[in-house]
Amino acid sequence: MRGKRWGVLACSVILAVGCAKSAKQEVAVAEASEEKYYPANQDSNAPIDRIEVTGSRVRSQGSAGESESVAYLQAPPPRPAEPAPIALSDPTRMPIPLSPPAPPPPPSDHAEPAAPTPVIRNSWQITQQSSVSTFSIDVDTGSYTLARKYLTDGRLPSPHLVRTEEFINYFDHDYPRPAKADTPFAVYTEIAPAPWNPQRFLLQVGIQGYEVDQRDLPPANLVFLIDTSGSMQSADKLPLLKQGFASLVERLRAQDRVAIVTYAGSAGLVLPSTAGDQQRAILAALDKLEAGGSTNGGAGIELAYKVAKESRIAGGINRVILATDGDFNVGTTSVDALKKLVEQQRASGTALTTLGFGGYAYNDEMSEQLADIGDGNHAFIDDQLEARKVLVREMGGTLLTIARDVKIQLEFNPVLVPKYRLLGYENRMLRREDFANDQIDAGEIGAGHDVTALYELELADVRQAEALLATLRLRYKPAEEQAQRRDQSRLIEHRLLARDVLPVPGPRLRFAAAVAGFAEKLHGSEALATTSYSELGSWVQTHPQAKDAQERTELIELMELSAALAENKTVAR
Repeated sequence: MRGKRWGVLACSVILAVGCAKSAKQEVAVAEASEEKYYPANQDSNAPIDRIEVTGSRVRSQGSAGESESVAYLQAPPPRPAEPAPIALSDPTRMPIPLSPPAPPPPPSDHAEPAAPTPVIRNSWQITQQSSVSTFSIDVDTGSYTLARKYLTDGRLPSPHLVRTEEFINYFDHDYPRPAKADTPFAVYTEIAPAPWNPQRFLLQVGIQGYEVDQRDLPPANLVFLIDTSGSMQSADKLPLLKQGFASLVERLRAQDRVAIVTYAGSAGLVLPSTAGDQQRAILAALDKLEAGGSTNGGAGIELAYKVAKESRIAGGINRVILATDGDFNVGTTSVDALKKLVEQQRASGTALTTLGFGGYAYNDEMSEQLADIGDGNHAFIDDQLEARKVLVREMGGTLLTIARDVKIQLEFNPVLVPKYRLLGYENRMLRREDFANDQIDAGEIGAGHDVTALYELELADVRQAEALLATLRLRYKPAEEQAQRRDQSRLIEHRLLARDVLPVPGPRLRFAAAVAGFAEKLHGSEALATTSYSELGSWVQTHPQAKDAQERTELIELMELSAALAENKTVAR
């Protein structure tokens, strides 16, 4: 397991937290019958003033700054008894003596962003009023690993940092592979009762991209755009970044090219575009990087795109990989201008991947948006294992796009599906008319990537086996046609019938439900209010021989850690 990440809950902090429950009005659904959906001749708490949480993570470096929601208060004597430390997967990890709360850190570059964009979660939709749900796929995973860092540091993540789809898509769901080489992905569906509420159902939609051996990838023209500002000095930032990129460099071939651009106060070209087999020169340039100065991300991106254009490989992979711990907080470049630049470069064939490092000062929202606009993906790297996962194991999917502008649309039968809600994808929603509009940008899927979406449904009588529950439609553009200037999408349709509803969820749906439920519970979903973290963990089936056994075991541990952080709260009177 992640011996360098996992630690023991060991110090005490006082959190000031307020909570309130909002009343929700249940809308009555009028009965409806539509002949087209059936085959012929079938019938139709009070606020909490102060909460004490015991725990933190054993770290090899100094503690990071705390968020604005944390206030350090002097504990009144006598000191309350501490709960036993939680033992995680590393049996060699030894507990350390408990220490009193640290004083509040001064404002610094490490402070958590104070004004996150409010997140509006997807609500229940009345099918008679809105029978169609349309959204863009998203292969980002950064929300899960950032939340993991918070939890292993002894803190529950803020709800705005939790994006359900990124939790689900972090994991390999072992979907069936495409049967034909000319089909970029296979589609999987499953419907069964929701583990957290047997009166409701979950619809799982999975997309599995075909895999490409890394040795068979097209030539790659990569520009590493690296933040070397002063805040990048700590071990989990620039040093970890250099180790991760070094692992990627070791896999490069002679036909690949790499350049390194840095930004800190002013942007600079550290390594001009260099053949991939010149690994000694590339690694030497990486090794010389040092942190210092303030952040001027706008200027850095402009230079990185310029270098990428000059070394462009026709028919190859052309991508800027941005690695940073924070915000673009120096210079005159506005956020809108930055997004416009990324959009323009995407249209010219240069994609953008964003990688986050560090923690509480990291502008997760900005990095995710830039990656979405840049036809790339966004990941957060918190240790060497994650660096190897993103930059080595999943390099094919990170670099090679196999389908562009992938959109999903579900049209539900209001007779059999009175209500539905999509779990996650709040910032990827599209209008109904956007689905067939090939000018509307959507997400990309990389080689070997899988994407999952979950809908929670209320179902009426589904005893008529051939009755239509919903129509699933997918649109995508083959990636290879981009170079040919052909931008016409292709359509896949799949009908979901009442006979497709299973009495119990299979292993794939149970696992997806566990991950989604974890995210939903972390951001305070009422649907999971009566479901414990222990229950969620029981839905995770682990197999020692499975390729993702380590990730699944760690997921259970994170659920246990979340339960400890939540249950150890004591109300101060």
